[in-house]
Amino acid sequence: MARIGYARVSTIDQDLDLQLAKLKAEGCEIIRSEKVSGASRDGRAELATIIEFLRPGDELVVTRLDRLGRDTRDVLNLIHECEQRDAFVTVLDPHVSTRGEMGHVILTVLGMVATMERRFIRERQREGIERAKTEGVYKGGKRRLDRSRIEAMNALGMGATAIAKAVGCSRMQVYRILETQKQTSTAQV
Repeated sequence: MARIGYARVSTIDQDLDLQLAKLKAEGCEIIRSEKVSGASRDGRAELATIIEFLRPGDELVVTRLDRLGRDTRDVLNLIHECEQRDAFVTVLDPHVSTRGEMGHVILTVLGMVATMERRFIRERQREGIERAKTEGVYKGGKRRLDRSRIEAMNALGMGATAIAKAVGCSRMQVYRILETQKQTSTAQV
């Protein structure tokens, strides 16, 4: 029986250290982490690896439920997949485990709260953007990647995989940036 920790943050500029320290303090022998959105399970390779290798009696440990997912259905599906492997899920804050029936009820409610919170965040963000647009101060989201660096690397003959690894993003992001550059240069001709 192993305690396997999972840590996640949404963006590459966020820090995993606090989650990793809590998981180590809880006695997790293995800790997998990733920097990817929790809005869906797409692109969450580390989580998929953990689920795939869970053995009977193992325990998946996360610091908070929203680290596991921000959608009730995704969270419940993850818990179900763990249970299919006779493994457990434990959330540290608040401390809840699927080892007991009451834990299932509490995790379901917490999953619903996480979904509502995500909707509220989106709504507040949309309202803030609309207000900023009416005041004429909206400039769009902050670019997280240096597009000129990506374009320069591509011009040097580097492939999307190598560029993605070098700048810390997905290949799809590289493809999108290069496609936008190609469309812009075509439009200027």
